[in-house]
Amino acid sequence: MYKLKGIPIVKSGEKYRTRSGFSAVKNGVNQHRGWADVPAGRKPAWLRMELPAGKGFAKMRRNVRLHRLATVCEESFCPNIGECWNSGTATIMLMGHVCTRACRFCAVDTGNPGGRLDAGEPDNAAESVRLMNLKYIVLTSVDRDDLPDGGAAHFAACIEAIKRMNPGTAVEALTPDFQGNFLAVRTVVASPLDVYAHNLETVERLTDVVRDPRAGYRQSLAILEEAKRDRPELLTKSSLMLGLGETDEEILVAMDDLRRCGVDLLTLGQYLRPTIHHIPVEKYVHPDDFSRYRNWGLERGFTEVVSGPLVRSSYRAEKALEKNNVGLVLRAGHN
Repeated sequence: MYKLKGIPIVKSGEKYRTRSGFSAVKNGVNQHRGWADVPAGRKPAWLRMELPAGKGFAKMRRNVRLHRLATVCEESFCPNIGECWNSGTATIMLMGHVCTRACRFCAVDTGNPGGRLDAGEPDNAAESVRLMNLKYIVLTSVDRDDLPDGGAAHFAACIEAIKRMNPGTAVEALTPDFQGNFLAVRTVVASPLDVYAHNLETVERLTDVVRDPRAGYRQSLAILEEAKRDRPELLTKSSLMLGLGETDEEILVAMDDLRRCGVDLLTLGQYLRPTIHHIPVEKYVHPDDFSRYRNWGLERGFTEVVSGPLVRSSYRAEKALEKNNVGLVLRAGHN
């Protein structure tokens, strides 16, 4: 760790001590994985991002700054923040900023929070939704393998608090896999949420390379299947990152597997390497290919498929409830 103007700066891959007193690794992966020597390469023109703007975005940003609210939209530098905030949609990350896992694609810090939870977070999350005047909120979280239920009861408490204070706001829960614990899934599904989401992330062959060893392709499918089994009318959703070396055939197999589990909604987006210590990009997928994959998904019966280079799992999430295949034209460079 070094200091800039007296302020401690933690480099990517370094260990540090959090304010709560436990150790964590910045950006989740160490500096010795061997990928740092792989050049990033030049990004194609269709990955250029537009600066966020608009009255809705400006109002949302003012509220976030004024009330010191935390959103995944800002913290992950999401390219779609302007469009989503203008439409009254945002994503909040629950249960802290340190994950118990270390997936090779993710830049969230890794550590063991030791069971720590903020008991006031459900009410604070509900108040944040009210202050931001959100029509649709996506709740996600780090993996919390240090908790017996993976944080499922806390997830449910946050959903219930939001609905009590904001009955007109739709809630999507983008959950971890709870280590395959079906009881934890049922706990979240029993809450008054509108969409249950869990990301498959990648095709089966690449799962062990891309995700933490405690994750699993079949485990994620089982989680999604259980959510649909427990509440058949509940919309379920998943996401795949592309550009990691997957083949067209493997994408099709993943789509078929998701449909067999009853998944209604699918998002497809380009994987972008967060640091040089994370898994390199194998390919920048062309927008025409994303359009083709979208058609494949619709042909397989997904209610909605959002597919484009800059699409992320929570992109225009509120459109899910309209069941109109997004109703958007996904253009190159504007997804």
